Order: sequence, then structure tokens, then C-alpha cells
Amino acid sequence: MTSSACVLVSGGVESAVLLSDALHRYDRVTPLYIRNGLRWENAELFHLKKLIRSFRSPGMAPLEILELPMSDVYGKHWSTTGSSVPGFTSPDEAVYLPGRNVLFLAKSACFAALGGATVIEIGVLKHNPFADSAKSFFKKMSGALSQALSQPIQILAPLQKFNKSEIILKGRQLPLWLTFSCINPKRYLHCGRCNKCAERKRAFLGAGVEDKTKYKR
Repeated sequence: MTSSACVLVSGGVESAVLLSDALHRYDRVTPLYIRNGLRWENAELFHLKKLIRSFRSPGMAPLEILELPMSDVYGKHWSTTGSSVPGFTSPDEAVYLPGRNVLFLAKSACFAALGGATVIEIGVLKHNPFADSAKSFFKKMSGALSQALSQPIQILAPLQKFNKSEIILKGRQLPLWLTFSCINPKRYLHCGRCNKCAERKRAFLGAGVEDKTKYKR
């Protein structure tokens, strides 16, 4: 039987490595991007499409973009307005988006079930501080979604034993310069000053890998 998986992607280095690894584990890999109506998504998608084209793998299905708008719930949150975006020295907790993985997994599970896939992979890393990224959460969510959809749904986080620098080392042969992980983009460039740009810069430095990212500043 042909194996298939849906892989949740954003545009970061985790997505690049997760997709690359998944292509070795499954016959068919469908990258899923879920739009919440957040201000960086157009820039993120611009880079993600370039990244996916670079793989040139027969096992890669076309990118699927699913809509799940959250502006009515998030309101005047920094993620929708661009006001008071967590800066370079802010803690990881500052970029928390309420219910993000709950939303992503529920939507992607419906897509997977309708398409006959039973596995969803997500690029959560080690030391992620949020409760909806814990192993126990993924296990419970797998059970709840399997019950709700009347078919097996397994949520896997294969990168959870790695930190970001280790992921960069793992994927150093991939075109990581095509990835994107900024929450305050300047057109289609990384701003160079937000929480995620800081995390990215530190990770490349920690990995000892040249950072070819184009930052606005």
C-alpha cells in the first residue's frame, strides 16, 4: 500500500528539513499551509513556494493552502496589526498565538481524512515552551481526532528532539536561504529586528553555518 502524509509547513528551516525527511519516509507527501490572516503570511508563502519548487521530487504533492481566518478572534493582536511586534530581545513566550496548533491540527486532520492520509507531521522543536506543542498534547489530539473522524489520525513531531541550530546542521545541504521566519516582514524581506529574526540569527551562529538570509537591517 502506498504511504502518504500531510506535512504542516510555514516557511522556516524546520519546514525545509521536515519536508526533506518526510520524502524519505513516505511515498507521497502533501505540504499544508494554513492561512489565519496574519500579517506575515503573504511574504511567508512567497518564500515557501520557492522552497517547495526547489525539491523537485516526484513524491511531493502540490502545496495545499487552507483557509482558517482568526482576525475575528485575535482582534487587534500584534500578529494582525503589526503594532508592538515582539522585538529582538523578547522571550519566546512573547510570540504565543492562542490555540495555533489546535487550529492547525483540526483543519489538517479534516483534509487528511478526506484525502485518505492517516499521518500529519508538524515541525515542533525541542524546548518549545507552549502547552500545545507537548508530546502529551499531540498524543491526546491524535486520539480525539481519530475518534471524531472515525479513522486513524496520527500526529507526529519528528524534530522534537532537536533545537534550531541542530536543525540547521541537519539541513545544511538544503537551500535554507529560501526559508522565511520573520513576524514583521519588510515587503518580502526579513526585518532583522523581531523575535523570530533574532532566533534565526542565533541558530545559524550556533550551528556555525553561514546565514545567507537577506535582512532589511
